[in-house]
Amino acid sequence: MVTKKRHVEKRNVTKHAVKPVQQKAAVTVNVGTENMLWQIVAFIFFVGICLLAGAVGSFFTMPSIPTWYEHLNKPFFTPPNWLFAPVWTLLYILMGASAFLVWKEGWERHEVKSALAWFIVQLSLNMMWSAAFFGMRSPIAGFAFIALLWPSIAMQITKSYRVSKLAGWLLVPYILWVSYALLLNFAVMLLNPL
Repeated sequence: MVTKKRHVEKRNVTKHAVKPVQQKAAVTVNVGTENMLWQIVAFIFFVGICLLAGAVGSFFTMPSIPTWYEHLNKPFFTPPNWLFAPVWTLLYILMGASAFLVWKEGWERHEVKSALAWFIVQLSLNMMWSAAFFGMRSPIAGFAFIALLWPSIAMQITKSYRVSKLAGWLLVPYILWVSYALLLNFAVMLLNPL
């Protein structure tokens, strides 16, 4: 009799012991889902900030292309006008993805704050270059800003790479394009003296 009773009690204990584990798993899934949603929102935020910066730049750029820029003396290596929009759109998406990957590593880390500070600096200079070159219609002012933009991108790459190698690599096409733009800006400045 005693053996039978003990066996029944053991089965009841086992049955009850499973419930908290199942509840814990449900809580973990909910926390994981919330974390994933938060990361999606953060990714959209960072990419959105970059695309917004691009929109601000295009506010200055678009009206000047068919009027002022079209009539400038340009070097032989000038790309066609239609190429700028898709290239910059892709670069802004890569910038946002890079910033997201850095942020994801933990805002409390000094390295993350430093990389994101350079992200803000270079993005601001990026907008200022558009305002100077196209908005002010000044290749000289544009060159001054792009000459500051290039090292700020290099710093962001360096700082981002220390936090996330992928975040650093995502910015390589950006610095390559800005290197090309710097050369183009310099050539336009020389070919169009005041």
